[in-house]
Amino acid sequence: MYAAIFYILAGVILVATGLAITRRNLVHSIVYLVISFFGSAMLYYLFGAPLLAALEIIIYAGAIMVLFLFIIMMLRVEPSALRKPTLRQWLPAGVLGLIYIAVAILVVTTDPGSQTILETALVRPRVFGRFLFQRYWLSVEIVSFLLLIALIGALYLGKAFAKESGDQKEDQA
Repeated sequence: MYAAIFYILAGVILVATGLAITRRNLVHSIVYLVISFFGSAMLYYLFGAPLLAALEIIIYAGAIMVLFLFIIMMLRVEPSALRKPTLRQWLPAGVLGLIYIAVAILVVTTDPGSQTILETALVRPRVFGRFLFQRYWLSVEIVSFLLLIALIGALYLGKAFAKESGDQKEDQA
């Protein structure tokens, strides 16, 4: 039963991620990426990690996707302004995709031999939080600062893009 659920979720994640990459409408891409994140969260829950599943939903499907959506809305990127990717851009992605598919086929078809069963480690959220912020507090702060810098940079680029496109529209009129 778990194997069937795993393969269904893996298929949903792969299809949703593929659709997120190939959609020209950025809002649709975000919706597909959220579906992919929810699928990942369900996999975490299936593997017995409910805390990781909750963090996946709260942080990735919630906060980061809302941030991406705000940035897209602020940039006001029109689908017609996006250019079509060239063969030079598709080639590395295609090669990496084929490698990924080959590895996935090998993982599914290869006999694992003797499987060792690992013991499940139960970690409470409070213990995980203490561990994270006592030992790695600087890393957490650096990552949050980098996300803030990325947001400010995206807003700056969005305003510069809006000024340039506004100047071009005035020149055309």
